[in-house]
Amino acid sequence: MKEFDKLKKIVADLRDPQTGCPWDLKQTPKSMIPNFIEELYECIEAIEKESSEDLEEELEDLMLHIVMQVQIAEEQRRFTMEGVLDKISSKLIRRHPHIFGDGVATDAEGVKLNWEKIKLQEKSHRKSVLEGVPKNMPALIVAQRMQEKAAAVGFDWKSVEPAIKKLEEETLEFDEAFQANDRAEMENELGDMLFSIVNISRKLGFDTETALRKTIDKFERRFGYVERKFKAKERDMKKCSLAELDEVWDEAKAKE
Repeated sequence: MKEFDKLKKIVADLRDPQTGCPWDLKQTPKSMIPNFIEELYECIEAIEKESSEDLEEELEDLMLHIVMQVQIAEEQRRFTMEGVLDKISSKLIRRHPHIFGDGVATDAEGVKLNWEKIKLQEKSHRKSVLEGVPKNMPALIVAQRMQEKAAAVGFDWKSVEPAIKKLEEETLEFDEAFQANDRAEMENELGDMLFSIVNISRKLGFDTETALRKTIDKFERRFGYVERKFKAKERDMKKCSLAELDEVWDEAKAKE
């Protein structure tokens, strides 16, 4: 596609040792990481806002980062854009045997399990099925990906009910630690509770990170309503009782 080739040419020009941009020439794969992550989260925000205009703009920035990373790799003779595109095409064909082969998958969950099983075969050199999950991702995403990988080799309950009972068990254990004022154990049990919640979410087909982000947005909306209400009354929230604050909170909740 000519537009893609045009972008590649511009990035190559920016990286030209003789006539290129000093800032672009200074960049390395590692120096670009912070902005790369920022652009990715801006894409996520645009998707959640359902803003096509914002998403188009953020995907432009994300595409620039991808092309820049490949450009640097080509300069260092590590890999090429053609290689990247060819490998992802081959991977998609291999991991969709129900489309491009004689595999069978009747629903999205079956497709996902097949994907993980094929991936395990391709990564047979790994010592653990849990290898390959980046630990610097948000913890909820790491937890869900690890659970998905474990499920791909059969380490999973067949239904969601045992996962719910496990959460109840972890909640009781947290309560015991709380009653004993054992802060170290409370922290451990809180972690177990969160992991159990992720498992329930996964079993029900939800993305835990997305579910939590929706609740964060909901809290922000309702709290903003409370702030505006008290500001309109020229009252300092810090001097109000919790009952007064809760009353307005319930009002915000009812409006939704």
